[in-house]
Amino acid sequence: MSEQQRLLLYIGSYAEAADSGLYVVEMDPSTGDLTILSEASGLKNPTFLNVDADKRKLYAISETKTASGDRIGEAVCFAIDPAAGSLSELNREFTLQPSTSHIQRDANSRFIAVSGYHGGNVGLIALRDDGLIGEKVDEQQHEGQGADPVRQDRPHPHSALFSPDGRYVFIADLGLDKVVIYRLDQEGGKLTYHGEVKTEPASGPRHLAFHPNGKWLYSINEVNSSLTSFAFDAEAGALNIIDSISTLPGSFSGENTTAEVAISKDGKYLYGSNRGHDSLAVFAIDQANGKLSLIQHISSEGGHPRHFALTPSGDYLVAANRDSDNLAVFRVDAHTGKLAFTGKTVQISKPVCVQPVLFQL
Repeated sequence: MSEQQRLLLYIGSYAEAADSGLYVVEMDPSTGDLTILSEASGLKNPTFLNVDADKRKLYAISETKTASGDRIGEAVCFAIDPAAGSLSELNREFTLQPSTSHIQRDANSRFIAVSGYHGGNVGLIALRDDGLIGEKVDEQQHEGQGADPVRQDRPHPHSALFSPDGRYVFIADLGLDKVVIYRLDQEGGKLTYHGEVKTEPASGPRHLAFHPNGKWLYSINEVNSSLTSFAFDAEAGALNIIDSISTLPGSFSGENTTAEVAISKDGKYLYGSNRGHDSLAVFAIDQANGKLSLIQHISSEGGHPRHFALTPSGDYLVAANRDSDNLAVFRVDAHTGKLAFTGKTVQISKPVCVQPVLFQL
């Protein structure tokens, strides 16, 4: 990495508004060393983040209350100064009631989509030309329930993902065992119901990841600790299930829920995290049909790995272990996809989300 580049990690966490909730961490790409550069407060539970590196903006979810005292989610925009390693709040706007669990931005930086796990709702928020957060332009309410009477008594949209061509938004609804597909009306700022695909009963889709070829989509399923592979027909905007596979070793019989899913930039490997087994699972992706095969389970080097991310180069994976208050750094073997713990960690309170960005200074 040249002196004109800087690798920064943006970390969201569980926190009270009076405490630090966002962190900027520098990573040395030659050693994996982590150094906390700055912290930001003023947000309650800024658990998920999205970074627009080109416009140097960071978007975070947060929880607050309306003037009448009702719970409501909000989205907060920060200006990024990569040279200083700092964040400066620019604006914030209400999103969904009672709260949001996730935030995703479209490739053209025109919209952000927020998911309301507790309200069963999904929101579309316009972004202004300067990158600031605009008004909520649409909201969709999910209805129904899933097979698990405890975890799936009502809808739980957990995350949103825009299709590679920007025409569709996919919602992983943990409560309904569905990936719901909306067509995105870019001009009208609307989400129009387009279709859905059901996953295995009591699977609980949580997060989604597209393969670089744009033809395969993967869902990590929280309730039954599995991964579902889908074929995506971009023209029709349709998903069809290819296969499903457990994220756990066959010998494990304890309690577990899954969290994050990510794919290597060469499209050869998929990574998922297990909370309970407290591991990272590595799978090979069959390049002919998109099916997964297990390669490795490795300790996440902490408790409850709620999120992780691959660095832009693909050389490292950084895991956020919420219950042990630490980030752990793993080196990625580009030839096998396997992970090896580097011994590098840093203490951060209740980390939930990791967003690595390589900046040109």
